[in-house]
Parts: sequence; structure tokens; C-alpha cells
Amino acid sequence: MQHSGRFGRTILMLAAALVIFHNNAAATALDNRTSTRLFAPLLADPLEAKIAVMPALNEQTLQLDIGASTDLYQSDNKDFAVGVDFGTYSRLKRSSDFKFPVDAVDYLFGVNTSWKKTFHSNLLPFDTFSAKARLSHISAHFEDGHYNAEAGQWIRPDDWSGTIPFVYSREFINVVMALSSKDARVYAGYQYLYHSIPDNINPHSIQAGVELATTKNTYIATDFKLLPLWRDAEQKTDGFRGTWNLQAGMRLNTIGLEKVRLACNYSSGISRQGMYFYHPEHLTTAGIIIDF
Repeated sequence: MQHSGRFGRTILMLAAALVIFHNNAAATALDNRTSTRLFAPLLADPLEAKIAVMPALNEQTLQLDIGASTDLYQSDNKDFAVGVDFGTYSRLKRSSDFKFPVDAVDYLFGVNTSWKKTFHSNLLPFDTFSAKARLSHISAHFEDGHYNAEAGQWIRPDDWSGTIPFVYSREFINVVMALSSKDARVYAGYQYLYHSIPDNINPHSIQAGVELATTKNTYIATDFKLLPLWRDAEQKTDGFRGTWNLQAGMRLNTIGLEKVRLACNYSSGISRQGMYFYHPEHLTTAGIIIDF
């Protein structure tokens, strides 16, 4: 039996055990009071800066994220902040002997500003408005797991006709606005790509999402993006494709791990990895996420 298979089953067994352990625990609000950020992290956004180990359940890969987003400055009344974002988003292959060769990785860094304001309304079930604007750079790379050492060449994906490897990077401005209450949040965002390699990518994309607190420290969340669709024959983007990311999770508040959550995630649409920006996928993962 392969160690990678054992690893995935261990994660699932741990999740099941903790669900049973928390069965009698009280419900907890959606918003993460331990977060040091004015704008709380988007729970189901695959490119949120975080630490995460998420083995895939329908293929022999693993998603490994190592990153953090933090506010460097917050105003005295906690309504304005300036911060930084750093993150790596890796796709690893799971092989025998507990080895995880890196297939592809994205690197992100940038700066952000955020705002937050409470209000009272008889029409809306929310009491807080928040927003975040980011200026970021992200670059993507194939690594040793995408290289055939015996043949001495890179592995060419079936749906890519260009050279391997190729340069992929982008600089963008992203704005997200949200309405939230103790138990729910809805948000919408827009991203403008002001520079990219390749340079014939549509610069516009939109984002929307919903997050709901359920019971016993659990939550459900969905993130939707409308992303430019790459046409390989034309070597440019033409049209858009919807990309869903659905997540159900549980915070480990009652055992003192407020920043840790167990989660199961399903994504459908364009891959989050820059090296596969042209590639549609359907992926189910389950594992551990740590927020900052």
C-alpha cells in the first residue's frame, strides 16, 4: 500500500474523529475573531494567502499552500488598514515512499488596503460593510515533478501546443466588497490585469461569493469567478468560463485552535495554477487550512 494513499486516508480519519468530538459543541459565529486582519480571509477563495495541506481525493495530487496576509497598520478606530500579501500555491504529485515531487507552483506578493464600517439597517440582514483593494504580482513555474529525467525533457500537457516550459506572470489590481453579519457574508469583486505574459489575455474577471455559519463550529462557503477562457488554436483568450469553488469546513475553536479549520473542497472550472491557466479541471480535496 502506498504511503500517499495512507496520508489521504489519515486526513479523512482525523476529520471524522474531530466531527464526532465536536458533536455536542455550541455553534460559533462565522467571522474569525482571532484574525488580525481588518478584512477577514475569504474562506473558499483558492488564492487566499494561507497555510493549507489539501490532498486530492480523485487523483494522485496534493495542494500545498504556504503564505500569509497581514495588516502592517490599522487606524485607531479599526476602520482602515494597510497590509501585505505573500503566498505560494503548489501542485504536488503523490508517489510511493511518501514522496511529493512539485509539478507546478505559483508565487504571489503584493500590498493591500482595507476598510470596515458598521451600520444599522432594517432592510438588510447585515451590519458591516468591508472592502479590500490589492496590488499584486503572481508568477507561475513548472518544477522537477513536471520533468522527465529519463527522457531529458519537460512533460507536455495534452491541451497545450506551445513551448514547455513557458513564461507566465501577471500584475493586477483586485477590489472586493462585502456585506457581513455574525453568521453570514456575501461579497463581490473585480480584477483588472494591467500586465501579463502572455500579453493576449483578457484583462477583466469578476468574483462573487457567499459564506454561512452552520452549527457546531462548521461553515459552508462558495466562491465563483468568471475567468478569461484561453483558445489554444487562436493563442489568445476569447470568452469566459465560470469557475466554482465549494467548501464545507469546521473550525477547531473548542480545542483552542481558533485559526485552524478542517475542510473539504470541490472546484470546477479553470485550474488555479498559472501553468494550467488554459486547463479545465474538476477536483475534490480534503485537509487542513491555517488562517492568519
